[in-house]
Amino acid sequence: MDLQGTNAAPGQRDDDSAPGGPQAPFRHARSYLDHGITVVELHGAIDLSTVPEVRAHADAATAGQGAQVIVDLRPVEFLDCATLGLLCRARRRALERGGHLALVCVRPWHLRILKAAGLSELFAPLATVQDALHHTR
Repeated sequence: MDLQGTNAAPGQRDDDSAPGGPQAPFRHARSYLDHGITVVELHGAIDLSTVPEVRAHADAATAGQGAQVIVDLRPVEFLDCATLGLLCRARRRALERGGHLALVCVRPWHLRILKAAGLSELFAPLATVQDALHHTR
């Protein structure tokens, strides 16, 4: 899966597709390319019942060698330990393939959950996708 190719000019977002082509309608996850980096944007309640849908996006994003991935939690209203497990799995998959995973997270209670789980330093959450793009390059 080629994560390096992009048709967007600098400062522009690619079309709403991730590696593998346009995505099907989403409820809890949407993937798109921004400057050749896959952004997985999560929405609503991400818990044990919705993780399978989200996992499909995360797995596609982290499948390629050197995968550069940003997970955006800003639109997430609820998350639980299943979400944390999914994030750890996606990060591990990216690292195993020589890639990187950045996390965008600003809601105070999300940050508290990451800290309580001992994951805030591991993920070092950033405030915006733009910040994550600069950090990932």
